Amino acid sequence: MRRFLLAVLCVAAMSGMQAATPAATDARARELIRTLKLSVLPKESGYLGIIGVSTRKVSVGGRMLAVQSQNYYMLTRERPINYLHWLEPDDTHTLVEGGPVDYFIFHPEGRVEKVTLGFDYAAGQRPVVAVPGGCWKALRLHEGASFALMVNTLSPEFTPDRVRIGEGTEWVKRFAGAAPWATPETLREFIGPNWIP
Repeated sequence: MRRFLLAVLCVAAMSGMQAATPAATDARARELIRTLKLSVLPKESGYLGIIGVSTRKVSVGGRMLAVQSQNYYMLTRERPINYLHWLEPDDTHTLVEGGPVDYFIFHPEGRVEKVTLGFDYAAGQRPVVAVPGGCWKALRLHEGASFALMVNTLSPEFTPDRVRIGEGTEWVKRFAGAAPWATPETLREFIGPNWIP
């Protein structure tokens, strides 16, 4: 009987937590931007807020870097795309609120993936997406979604010299046709204003 009552209390508590989650609206997005002090991320687009870095260090290429850095990252209806970029560190994104978001991942050997970050697990969405270091990626908020607030952890820490933003014709040729969605037009859309002639 005690186990049954404990189970009922746990279900009730979880239901209460879900009911307390604010609605994913444009007003909620503005509130999060203000409260978390997010600012527009140049070139990549979306909103960024630095959380911090770990105290532990690791040697990378002869210099000491924090084992990881953490950021808030947000896409909104007005800024629905995180434009194509390449990162040297591993980059793990966890959805906190809102979504879903499609991740388009381009591996150096030519393989591509499309993974959806979201809470509809039955539809194949995941609450966490891990992008290996050395990959390119672009994100797109689902149509009809107001925003997606994520926390991303980069390991080792992010540094500006270990990211490349944008690509050009050769990159499009390399990945065009690697998946049904990987058309030259879609790949060009992912690069957006960061096209490199």
